[in-house]
Amino acid sequence: MINQAGLTAPTIMIGGRAIGRHTQPFVIAELSGNHSQSLQTARAMVKAAAESGAHAIKLQTYTADSMTLDVTEKGFVIEETDSLWHGASLYSLYQKAATPYEWHAELFDYAKSLGMLAFSSPFDEAAVDFLDELDVPCFKIASFELTDIPLIRKAASKGKPLIMSTGMASLSEIELAVDTARRAGCDEIILLKCTSTYPAEPVNTNLMTIPHLRDAFGCEVGLSDHTGGIGAAVASVALGASVIEKHFVLDRNGGGVDAAFSLEPQELAALVTESERAWQALGQVRYGGSVAEDKAKQYRRSIYASQDIQPGEPLGRHNLKIVRPAFGLAPKHWDAVIDKKATGFIRKGTALSWEHVGQ
Repeated sequence: MINQAGLTAPTIMIGGRAIGRHTQPFVIAELSGNHSQSLQTARAMVKAAAESGAHAIKLQTYTADSMTLDVTEKGFVIEETDSLWHGASLYSLYQKAATPYEWHAELFDYAKSLGMLAFSSPFDEAAVDFLDELDVPCFKIASFELTDIPLIRKAASKGKPLIMSTGMASLSEIELAVDTARRAGCDEIILLKCTSTYPAEPVNTNLMTIPHLRDAFGCEVGLSDHTGGIGAAVASVALGASVIEKHFVLDRNGGGVDAAFSLEPQELAALVTESERAWQALGQVRYGGSVAEDKAKQYRRSIYASQDIQPGEPLGRHNLKIVRPAFGLAPKHWDAVIDKKATGFIRKGTALSWEHVGQ
């Protein structure tokens, strides 16, 4: 059920790595079908993701037959003229984008050897069992599969953390998915805000949903981002995203089914760096300056003698000035010293103190 009390989500462990607001954002490089059916390219992508600092790579586990039917009837061909895949049949698209099952173990092992976690999105119940046999550290439910309740139940039953993209799901659909996962024994749930257009426009990204997801469901939250660049992803950290998933490609000009909205290696590296900086910058509510700022306080302003002042001489604008540094009386005392008399000789450049101020 929806968490009306806004419970704080606990830290989740995935493959020995803590996921939560008290740790650096977990960056996932989604390979999708950008390998263009080349295992050599897929391995090169895994290596580039590791060199870019990604914490995990993710595959998609399906076949064209497990996704759709090999027909070209209406509804089985992409008709939207603004789609990257306009005119393609669903079956031919999934044939082109699928990652062969026989690659999975090799790519997972290669990623682990490079210090990354590796897992996948299963798109049917048999794929859940296949991935479980490969000992993946978690499962990811894609946004279009969030309403596949039997699939969620199956994945949740394996006793591993479950990441779910919310995509175009309504609040009630998300509630059903989360409730299904929990009833199946999974309490380690991460919900990703996702806009299921390819590419997505920043204006449709609605990052303000992220803290609402956390409060509504008491889950850890993040962003599955299909916008260009890294701006939306970095901004999401300020709203509580602890997981960021971005599609990845070696070269956008080199092809790949998702290349148009995927990050290249140098962009992925920038995302890892800047999302960590954003997380570090959040800090806590604090006024009065940090310890690191203490030395800087000397460069505030204070009251100084702007020329030599004789004993008994009235103090005023003609012989005092508010300047940097801050070793004299604070500017707030200006009205209290004006027209008072100097208690003794004050040399130009002297920081004014109360002992210099008479009646």
